[in-house]
Amino acid sequence: MVNAMDERLYGAFTVKEIICDGDKVELRDVEKDVIGEISLKIYINGTEYASLLCLNQLTEELALGFLYNEGVIDTFRDVESITYNERLFAVLIDLAVGRSVDKCESLRSVTSGCGKCFTYINPLKHDKFLIVPDQIEFSLRKILQTMMNFEQRSELYKAIGGVHSVLFHHDEFIVFNEDIGRHNCFDKITGVLIRSDTMNLAGEGMLFVSGRVSSEIITKVIRMGVPILVSRSTPTAAAVNLAREYNVTLLGYVRSNSGYVYSGENRLV
Repeated sequence: MVNAMDERLYGAFTVKEIICDGDKVELRDVEKDVIGEISLKIYINGTEYASLLCLNQLTEELALGFLYNEGVIDTFRDVESITYNERLFAVLIDLAVGRSVDKCESLRSVTSGCGKCFTYINPLKHDKFLIVPDQIEFSLRKILQTMMNFEQRSELYKAIGGVHSVLFHHDEFIVFNEDIGRHNCFDKITGVLIRSDTMNLAGEGMLFVSGRVSSEIITKVIRMGVPILVSRSTPTAAAVNLAREYNVTLLGYVRSNSGYVYSGENRLV
């Protein structure tokens, strides 16, 4: 887990704190840490492909996961080289021989608010988004317990706030990540799985997310092939429709041993 006090992740500001004492309200100078944000550029073969607003953390993994979830790469072997230029806030990627970005794919600027979705599923990459197979069953009791543990894990949120968190849980491999955007968290986890050559575990794993589930989030889950997504908040209608179409088990409002199953209840025992 990333150190919550990593100076790349926040900035210290002198701000005014509101103090109420009976009928009296006053402002007092205090020091307050504020979560950071960078505009991360992704260059492919020397050409800028995307600009992502994110935390300055796991930048190479974010770029790898983003390109995988966009259907540009399929494995880490599709990447000839990858480096992060701290000064430019840029990840520089050269693709392996035979891999390229389609000419029709234009530069994309993605906000940190998870609201700018390119398409539900890029029709040019439709063959990379497959119905998630039913491989194993999952214990509802274990899902609820894992969610309770997940909710207490975000040290960065406790210390500073302003971040979402996502957990990939498999009995053999666990990845926890935080970022200002939920979609960045999913891409970073994807990047970790690609780089560690553990993407084969995705089909038997679960994903937990602290915030809302949009259609953009579900497309990333489908691309990864993860059968279960559990959220502390709500899914959108488009997300539910996609989850049902692609056989993703989607749970929402999972809190304190309660919640709702929106799709894929056949996997739950």
